Amino acid sequence: MAWVYLAIAGVLEIGWAIGLKYTEGLTRLWPTILTAVAVLGSMGFLALALRTLPMGTAYAIWTGIGTVGTVALGIVLFNEPSDALRLACIGLILAGIVGLKLVSAH
Repeated sequence: MAWVYLAIAGVLEIGWAIGLKYTEGLTRLWPTILTAVAVLGSMGFLALALRTLPMGTAYAIWTGIGTVGTVALGIVLFNEPSDALRLACIGLILAGIVGLKLVSAH
């Protein structure tokens, strides 16, 4: 279950990172509330995952999921750049996530 918790935490991290854009500097009430709920949920699920997963591995994967997902949604939702070098760097982060999962004993 720890890996499931970690995946949920990562998805919620994407949610709050994207949510920050919609809060317009925390000035819009409902986007701000939803973003805060996503932050709390992300931290909560990360805490559950850390009960059994190594802290360094879990944290790196959590932030990696958040990074890759946020960049992907930034490209789709906000028309951010998607040049080859940027995508290659994101690919390296994704490879690191997969690599850490493969070498993890849990």
